[in-house]
Amino acid sequence: MEKQAVNPYLPSWEYIPDGEPYVFNDRVYVYGSHDKFNGHVYCLNDYVCWSAPVDDLGNWRCEGTIYQKTDDPLNSDGRMCLYAPDVTIGPDGRYYIYYVLDKVSVVSVAVSDSPAGRYQFYGYVRYDDGTRLGEKDGDQPQFDPGLLTEGDTTYLYTGFCPVGDKSRKGAMVTLLGRDMVTIIKAPAIISPSEPYSSGSSFKGHEFFEAPSMRKIGETYYFIYSSVVFHELCYATSRSPVEGFEYQGVIVSNNDLHIDSYKPAAQPMYYGGNNHGSIVEIKKKWYIFYHRHTNGSNFSRQGCIEAITIQPDGAIPQVEMTSCGANDGPLIGRGEYSAHLACNLYCADEAMYTGDLWMDHQFPKITQDGKDGDEEPGYICNMRDSATAGFKYFNCQGVTHIYLNVRGYCRGYFEVKTVWNGEVLAKIPVAFTNVWTKYGTPVSIPDGVHALYYTYKGEGQASLQSFELA
Repeated sequence: MEKQAVNPYLPSWEYIPDGEPYVFNDRVYVYGSHDKFNGHVYCLNDYVCWSAPVDDLGNWRCEGTIYQKTDDPLNSDGRMCLYAPDVTIGPDGRYYIYYVLDKVSVVSVAVSDSPAGRYQFYGYVRYDDGTRLGEKDGDQPQFDPGLLTEGDTTYLYTGFCPVGDKSRKGAMVTLLGRDMVTIIKAPAIISPSEPYSSGSSFKGHEFFEAPSMRKIGETYYFIYSSVVFHELCYATSRSPVEGFEYQGVIVSNNDLHIDSYKPAAQPMYYGGNNHGSIVEIKKKWYIFYHRHTNGSNFSRQGCIEAITIQPDGAIPQVEMTSCGANDGPLIGRGEYSAHLACNLYCADEAMYTGDLWMDHQFPKITQDGKDGDEEPGYICNMRDSATAGFKYFNCQGVTHIYLNVRGYCRGYFEVKTVWNGEVLAKIPVAFTNVWTKYGTPVSIPDGVHALYYTYKGEGQASLQSFELA
């Protein structure tokens, strides 16, 4: 079967959240933090970069390690983590990566002659007197830098604003000069935090973290993670430094608010924090975001969805899918990995995962081995009622479905094309400690469909893959 673009777009064993996508020289580059499989906190690994040709978004290539956490002079012992970065091209044509370490509130900068690095430490964002941004009296702590460079000026967007924290007033913009580190205009608020949002358009979707800026035509789009947590929102203005008005949600990593295929208030995946941005690739627009796997906050994977920018500039919220940037449904034949599930839940609602609280009662996407092992992803902990959903497939003449299952389980999997719809077939499964293929005849109407597999029975099943034949 030909290679297709899928979600997550990187290999099942790679964990790159907080993705900032850019097109450089006919390739899409994504810059993000780097989670560790089975990690105990966020962002334990060094920065790596992945890229893909603009005309083949199913063909991603690892550019290798582009920056190590020990490259920063403040972190020579490697005790601090590299949080979410962003990249911009400076007036000198070089590539600058901005980041914040997890135990300090200053903004660090590294530079490279090419988008894929390797990046070398360059300095810290600072005032004219040498004081670093974040350390001057009255400065708010710096976090999650986002960049936009126009001419000789770089706009640096930062901020982290928990609900109820009156010391954090909102997302900030700081103007930097041609050298990319010297402040030419002190921080100003462009979007309020929750305590200061009364009477604003942001009420209910106040800024939390993950500021990112894009310019489309004459309009600036401010993408950010709201206090609702699982959603990426956007606001717009005709200026990069003021006048932003809240517009809506672009994507939620548990599909809340979406009512196109289920009730709007019903979550369909185990959501958590979110971070990403938009990019234009060959005249089409996409949102990069992340989802949560392994039953924790700390093994996040990047996903992509195609978005539509309407004539009035609005961006309707999009569903999470398994086909992502495929420019249409996946082929309705062949074998697909279970880690492509865009819906995952059980009888207990699929809400925010928390830290590491998800235990064996809840289905989760995971892998065997340790971090860095190129082991295929799969779904484990599928107890009675656990459901994995995959969207969408162009099914033509599908007569059989096969599942690869292991685990101490005895029961069957229901096959449906609608999450709460008619059961089209049942696939019996039994106790086994090795991956075992089970199948059944099924009649799926020709056309574009979602596929849902719901386990019914005793014990716990793990689902590695399914095949349409």
